[in-house]
Amino acid sequence: MRAAVTPGERVAALAVRVTGLRKSFSGRGGRVEALRGVDLSVPAGQIYGFLGPNGAGKTTALRILTTLLRADAGEVVVAGLDVSSHPAAVRRRIGYVGQRGGADIEATGRENLVLQGRLYGMGRHETERRADELIERLDLAAFCRRIARTYSGGQRRRLEVALGIVHRPDVLFLDEPTLGLDPQNRANLWDQLRRLRDTGTTVLLTTHYLDEADQLSDRVAIIDNGLVVAEGPPEELRGRHPAGVTITPRPGSADLAAVAAELGREPLVRGARIDGDTIRVDLDGATTGMAAVFDLLRARGVEVLGVSLREPSLDDVFLHETGRSLRDAGHPATTEAIAS
Repeated sequence: MRAAVTPGERVAALAVRVTGLRKSFSGRGGRVEALRGVDLSVPAGQIYGFLGPNGAGKTTALRILTTLLRADAGEVVVAGLDVSSHPAAVRRRIGYVGQRGGADIEATGRENLVLQGRLYGMGRHETERRADELIERLDLAAFCRRIARTYSGGQRRRLEVALGIVHRPDVLFLDEPTLGLDPQNRANLWDQLRRLRDTGTTVLLTTHYLDEADQLSDRVAIIDNGLVVAEGPPEELRGRHPAGVTITPRPGSADLAAVAAELGREPLVRGARIDGDTIRVDLDGATTGMAAVFDLLRARGVEVLGVSLREPSLDDVFLHETGRSLRDAGHPATTEAIAS
């Protein structure tokens, strides 16, 4: 097993470097640009989330990074190798778990692992040891000798991750790894991915789940319509946007328009507006900003019935960059569908 990797060591090298990546497909209405000049830098030994709505270009990019699809233009380097000129060598250094999985459902989990190891050229004894190691590491022991078609969704997904890392890849690519899993199985898989990262494996995953990208990823790239619109650590991206405060005054206790106008002139307030019987305030720095807001309300004799605080989210980042919510973003004809 690899030794644990320190945070400083993780950023010392890039596991994936993408420059000017472009890809288009023929559609009924003509050419559709799936990727329009994507740049990515994925530090080694991190979990990197590739977040965006369906049809944004996530799966297309992943297929190019894993040598399954050729780019129209751009440079892609994975595990130190150019994908276009050394595809076979790249495949030996990466693992890939697609949305549809790759397990033989008529074989047992252990048989799947042994076969995968042998296909990668591992010796029989080495493969047996590696299969046993992964069965323990990914908690497969309770069902690894059952036929895979009898597995639950969470059990199947854990087996597929094990298949993706049986040959000890430098980089593991996961396409929507928790799609369709219940909360317990999602949390279990998150724990397994963190363990992989902590032993040195770089994990790049696509997802359209905001909480998954936020809680699991060391860094996130948000893609929309074939372009990366924001990139960085989740907390840094969220920190660029204001917190939202909703204040409900007692009816008749204040002139809401006058209070909102005065709040809008406070240094830490980005904006204040009336919404029905409430005042909505956008704040830079929730703790300090809230104190200033309450000081002003108290000085004006405003009686407050309720206050709610909403911290900025990755959806706020997406909304700021694209003008619409990531939760609501969608495309009637996705480039992912065209690509497949």
